[in-house]
Amino acid sequence: MDRTQKEELVSQLNETFNGAETVVVTHNLGLSVKEMEDLRTQLRDAGASFKVTQNRLTRLALKDTKFEGLADLFKGPTGIAYSDDVVAAAKIAVKFAKANDNLEVVGGAMGKEVLDIAGVQMLASMPSLDELRGKLVGLVQAPATKVAGVLQAPAGQLARVCSAYATKGSEA
Repeated sequence: MDRTQKEELVSQLNETFNGAETVVVTHNLGLSVKEMEDLRTQLRDAGASFKVTQNRLTRLALKDTKFEGLADLFKGPTGIAYSDDVVAAAKIAVKFAKANDNLEVVGGAMGKEVLDIAGVQMLASMPSLDELRGKLVGLVQAPATKVAGVLQAPAGQLARVCSAYATKGSEA
């Protein structure tokens, strides 16, 4: 790789870091090509991405970004999972690492906040943005449904009483 390619790679990584909300740093301990493709597919489906990185170039790309505190984690065979959704990258990376001993989560960051392994695992246990939206819609709709039911109940009872009187009146 010549100097211009390295500069291009650093520039691309810098753009990646500036556009991401969450970055999870992993160590690749011997993932096969199929396992790596599976990880990338799972991340892509969740709206995240995975990239194998060169440590020295990645440390250069981290400068002047909100993830600058991650520089110490880039030792050994590293890769990064990143996403715009705060929990997507962490959720998939932690789940994949639990199922596969060849991937180890080393740490990560959410904005300027650097997270250790426990922090990344805690982030992974949080509900995703779509799940939170669904819960919020459910909470907003539930009272409206109850109010509509309460308002309709007296009208229904009144209609039944009127119907009963009408039936009683026609019988007499």
